[in-house]
Amino acid sequence: MRTVSLSEAHTLPRWRRPESLLFLMAFAMPLAFATWSALLNNFVIEVAGFSGVEIGWLHTVREIPGFLAIGVILLIMFIREQVLGLISLILLGVATAATAYFPTFGGILTLTLLSSIGFHYFETVNQSLQLQWIDKTRAPQVLGWIVAVGSGAALMSYGLLVVTWKAFDLSFAVVYGIAGGACAVIALICLLAYPQFESPEPQVKKFILRRRYWLYYALQFMSGARRQIFVVFAGFMMVEKFGFEVHEVTALLLINYVTNMIFAPLLGRAVGRYGERAALVFEYVGLIGVFLAYGGVYYFGWGVTLAAALYVIDHIFFALAFALKTYFQKIADPRDIAPTAAVAFTINHIAAVVLPALLGYLWVVSPGGVFLLAAAMASVSLALALLIPRHPEPGNETRLAQFRAQPAE
Repeated sequence: MRTVSLSEAHTLPRWRRPESLLFLMAFAMPLAFATWSALLNNFVIEVAGFSGVEIGWLHTVREIPGFLAIGVILLIMFIREQVLGLISLILLGVATAATAYFPTFGGILTLTLLSSIGFHYFETVNQSLQLQWIDKTRAPQVLGWIVAVGSGAALMSYGLLVVTWKAFDLSFAVVYGIAGGACAVIALICLLAYPQFESPEPQVKKFILRRRYWLYYALQFMSGARRQIFVVFAGFMMVEKFGFEVHEVTALLLINYVTNMIFAPLLGRAVGRYGERAALVFEYVGLIGVFLAYGGVYYFGWGVTLAAALYVIDHIFFALAFALKTYFQKIADPRDIAPTAAVAFTINHIAAVVLPALLGYLWVVSPGGVFLLAAAMASVSLALALLIPRHPEPGNETRLAQFRAQPAE
């Protein structure tokens, strides 16, 4: 595999350039992960007999590799980031393909752990490569398109599930096998067909924790805590409370990804025009309202139509998460991107490792209380987002920078 610098990449055929590889990886990952997510709640309830306690433990185990994403720093000392990302993607695909063959609590947890290692290590490296390979001026728009491509892959997976699940009486094993296998094959092709792209800024290959990135770290921590509540319990609610079947859950996810395909590029343009602070404030205000409404579904008996609508709206707001990436890209030393991506993923998953298991017990007692807690977390995120300056850059990482003591003349 020959090495090509980013400055020379424009001489390659368009399909072999760095951005094309990012788009292809963005397409491959959801084939496995989105399918796993779509079937998960029905699989664990119908086949393995999970309750809220077991699903909480499952997601705690799933988030452990995210907490340990800092290990990427050690691995990139010996393996190129691009290669590590694609190997991780292959692991995600293979583990997903094998999921249905181990329908016990221990088996599901083991396969979940393996697929999660692949997913989280891929996402860590992928985030780093995106920020290294995409120019700052184009990052919001390109990241929006990358989100749209991933949504398109998930849309395809869900569309096929909706059409074929009952028509062909498919089994969990068949669907997991096809989806995971497709992800692994695409990743293998990427590994063999693309050159190794060389960033102009050699990455620091050691643990770093810089004081000036504190706001980015704090936003990552709150994002991980808040997001887990939605990922773990919103879909579980649709199955447990409203009795959704596989094709109904999949249809709901299908709507989510259609909206993301439409809105993600538009949101990317909006971030580029109005800035990261406005985008994140809009996201967190919206999420506060969504989570409070989720609580109302339980406390006031609001119906399934509202719950389904909230599920879709939730996904639209979460599509704005790339604004946090571009905020960091603007304030970061280019050499810090890879190690900070690993540190940020670990910080993002500190609460994610603990919360699902603990909230599984709260869910048994008060499901609405889980969503009220999420609204409180979104409020903290909102307060932090207000500290982002309109034009972030090194030396102007937060709005508090204006209060720093000025040097004497």
